[in-house]
Amino acid sequence: MSAGSFPTKTSLPVIKKSLAPLALGGFGIGMTEFVMMGILPDIAGGLHITIPQAGYLITAYALGVVVGAPTLVSLVAGRPPRSVLVWFMLMFAVFNAMSAFAPNFEIMMASRFLAGLPHGAFFGVGAIVATRLADPGKVAAAVASMFTGLTLANVIGVPLGTWIGHTIDWRLVFLIVAAIGLLTMVSLHKWVPFIEPRKRTGFLQDLRIFRKGDLWLALGIVSIGTGGFFAWFSYIAPLLTDVTGFNSTSIPLIMTVVGVGMTVGVQMGGRLADRFHPLPAVLILLVSMTVLLLCNGLFATSQPAMIVLAFATGANALALGPPIQMMLMEQSREAEMLGSSLGQSGFNIGNALGAFLGGIPLTLGYSYVAPQWVAAAVALLGVLLALAMLTRHRMLARVPA
Repeated sequence: MSAGSFPTKTSLPVIKKSLAPLALGGFGIGMTEFVMMGILPDIAGGLHITIPQAGYLITAYALGVVVGAPTLVSLVAGRPPRSVLVWFMLMFAVFNAMSAFAPNFEIMMASRFLAGLPHGAFFGVGAIVATRLADPGKVAAAVASMFTGLTLANVIGVPLGTWIGHTIDWRLVFLIVAAIGLLTMVSLHKWVPFIEPRKRTGFLQDLRIFRKGDLWLALGIVSIGTGGFFAWFSYIAPLLTDVTGFNSTSIPLIMTVVGVGMTVGVQMGGRLADRFHPLPAVLILLVSMTVLLLCNGLFATSQPAMIVLAFATGANALALGPPIQMMLMEQSREAEMLGSSLGQSGFNIGNALGAFLGGIPLTLGYSYVAPQWVAAAVALLGVLLALAMLTRHRMLARVPA
């Protein structure tokens, strides 16, 4: 899932045939990223490691996304987008298959990092392809169609993968994801028409967007603010079983609740982004995220409350997507493909940061409630960064031209 890249319209798009492979790729990527949270105890048991150690696998994947998004995009700039996407999906399939057969923790760590490399790059290039294939006046709807797959992954793929991981074998989940990657490759080649690459402006010229202070602030808000969500989501399965008292067989159903919340959240975030400037919208959502994460800690022993909070927290997290995407796009118009991938990098820095920080109190012997306090603190840091950026904008607005 990736929070930096989401449609900015409020209605789900109708997917045309040439865009369907992008949605399928988004489904596979969303499934492999978020199913980890549901099968974390199963992986820990299978590899004979602790749950905090298994949490580092989430961090490894996220770091792969952070490294791969700008690196791979810069390497393929100037090449035909369709062939680039096919190669990205081949990498995705191979490294997820490697995860399925990993014999130990070290190889599993390496495979998760490598599987993350094409994630952000696929969304970055895919967004550009979607705009090139869009019907007149329907550019946003075309981009939205790619992220429909990501949304469906949280409603269908993640709960199904969690169930398979619990009842059959967690390794089978990664084989299914690899098969989705291969199917996406075939459909890309068959259904996406050849697109002429745009003239490359030069990698060094693209990097000039990083001279903007507001871009760095925006990336900081994304990376740190969403880290609070991931400190919660990374350890949701053991929290619900060990503290709330749910049976492990209930976890797939609760993951479905989270996924439905995410689907609703995308729509809610689009409406909020239409009504407010992106930055105030992000600030509002980070404040509500902080409150929700605190509630997850306060009501961790209540099963009804945790079901409601699972929906609300998932919705709030995905609602951040549209205003974040708009905020980053405002700061990176000079390097369209690189800028398109920045949201995924920032979101997965948050993924890595949240999984790592949330695991610290567990290694010190605290209960699974402790990551909720870490999550709220990290989200609060995102609030402070958003306030700092808003204050900066208001001060600059008062300066005479």
